[in-house]
Amino acid sequence: MIEKIKKIILSPLAVVLILIVPTFIALLRPGYFPMHDDVQVMRIFEMDKCLKDGQIPCRWVPDMGFGYGYPQFNYYAPLPYYLMELVHIGGLGFMDSVKAGFILSFVLSAWGMYLLGKSLWGKTGGFVSSLFYAYLPYRAVDAYVRGAVGELYAFAFLPFVFWTSKGVISGKKNSALWLALSLAALLTSHNITSLIVIPFFIAWVFFWIYKSRLVTVPDLKKTLFRLFAAVIWGFGLSAFFVLPAFLEKGLVHIETITSGYFDYLAHFVTWGQLFFSSYWGYGVSQAGPWDEASFAIGIFHWSLALLAVVVAFVLKAKRKIPLILFWLASGVAAAFMAHGRSSLLWKVLPGASFVQFPWRYLILSGFFFSVAAGSLALFFPKGTKKIIYILPILIIVILFYSGNFRPASWLNIKDTDKLSGESWTLQQTLSIFDYLPIYVSRGPTQVAPQKPRVISGVAEITNWEKGTDWQKGTIRVAEKSTIEFPIYYFPNWEVEASGQKLDVRNEGELALIAVNVEPGEWELVAKLKDTPVRSLANIISLLALILIPFYLRKK
Repeated sequence: MIEKIKKIILSPLAVVLILIVPTFIALLRPGYFPMHDDVQVMRIFEMDKCLKDGQIPCRWVPDMGFGYGYPQFNYYAPLPYYLMELVHIGGLGFMDSVKAGFILSFVLSAWGMYLLGKSLWGKTGGFVSSLFYAYLPYRAVDAYVRGAVGELYAFAFLPFVFWTSKGVISGKKNSALWLALSLAALLTSHNITSLIVIPFFIAWVFFWIYKSRLVTVPDLKKTLFRLFAAVIWGFGLSAFFVLPAFLEKGLVHIETITSGYFDYLAHFVTWGQLFFSSYWGYGVSQAGPWDEASFAIGIFHWSLALLAVVVAFVLKAKRKIPLILFWLASGVAAAFMAHGRSSLLWKVLPGASFVQFPWRYLILSGFFFSVAAGSLALFFPKGTKKIIYILPILIIVILFYSGNFRPASWLNIKDTDKLSGESWTLQQTLSIFDYLPIYVSRGPTQVAPQKPRVISGVAEITNWEKGTDWQKGTIRVAEKSTIEFPIYYFPNWEVEASGQKLDVRNEGELALIAVNVEPGEWELVAKLKDTPVRSLANIISLLALILIPFYLRKK
């Protein structure tokens, strides 16, 4: 037993997890730090309300949009927030849950990359790939500059997607399930990464099929079927989010996320920024090469990957060259998509404008170069002598990049400070134009009232209560009245008066829900119901989830 514990403690993965502590040690203290996308606490707060209120899956957040609410998680990938909410339920505060979520993404990334690297290059190669992946400069940008939680979890799940797909092709037990779960996790963590990785993933699948020598038609058909089934299963598990996000995108304003500052044409980066820059800053992306944030791949990341190819050619390692070249070429291709020379491709690729920032391809280039860097371990000597090669790499990577993994400043605040006063108002209005219902022609200028407003007729509203996706109370109507709810109109908000369904319309520039109510005393209830798309998506995900124990039992 002691030997087994010792073996685990001294395993390459355990060593990596210790060595990546500098990437998140700055988060292990009370307080919080400023970031560009400073709405993470608010989103967990809203997610917490949803789950306690029984709104599962969470779609409508009641306090954002200046208190009028909007369908945030119908369109914005929710998995990172579910994970951080679980941490919060476990006892941590909202700010601590965000920090714990960041740390979890770092650990998952290192673990997934170790498994992928190990399957390709052996334990030492997995160690090197994992270490490089953990210390990617752009990961530090996502965590400590941008606060891009979705991208952090895209980093975390990408290695698992490629590793499990390799397992499916190789016929590993339960690999189809793990591929489905990995794909679902990626799809519900970051839509954009899920979109841009597709051609690379397809190329990887066919490359590994060729590499695996699946030359007979029956074997090839069987493998393709397993892959296809696993991919469909993954889409099924994520359908509750993916289908509404895609099929109902016409119900919200999306032009604000592809125009102005978010126009991709303003955010290409130069070759110098990508390959040779060591600049570090906490500012924003700007048109031209004057960005105030770093968009570097990492000099040691791509150079070590390139060195591995050179060594392979020098040593005439013919069997290893194609695999190393695949990862290196993929890294170069991803980097090319971040450069202005790729603009012609951007103009013809469907959905490219939703990527917003070409430098998002740094997620993929960093991933591919980190995998390739681990291949250098194939040429290390066996036994303890390989430490002579590993130590310089380890020291250089940690010393050169660990300084990036810290916030610009630190705020000694608590949850109550973050979620009250001016800070609360700021949280309610940040990103206010993202995913506003299409019927809204302008954003609100003041906070939503606490209860509905009588805009015509004579009526009195009492005992008003508000949940996440419902509101209710008593209304006494002396003469026929028009009642306006402090809720943006969005399909399928329904209003009933003592069980009688009322005709719902939208009112004014804010497109608030309005109904006519006849004289009498009524129990007035507004409730967001699922559209057919949302209902179908929920059912598909539930069926895909139920399939898991049947699959495991069969195996």
